[in-house]
Amino acid sequence: MRDQGEDEASRGEPKDPEEPGAGTVHRVVLTERGPFVAPRCVCGWYGPARRSRPLARDEAAAHMADSAAG
Repeated sequence: MRDQGEDEASRGEPKDPEEPGAGTVHRVVLTERGPFVAPRCVCGWYGPARRSRPLARDEAAAHMADSAAG
């Protein structure tokens, strides 16, 4: 007997009900590790760790613009 979580995963249903079926959702967060900040997206993209928070934000914004364009 499988639980409901395994059944949903086996059918390929999205876990987030607001996620559109045709596209990939992009949500970038800045992850801090010591003096470094790295942008990470829920789609799997990640940028290099930087000491400069504004540079990490710019890289995240560029990823969001690229993903919206294509």
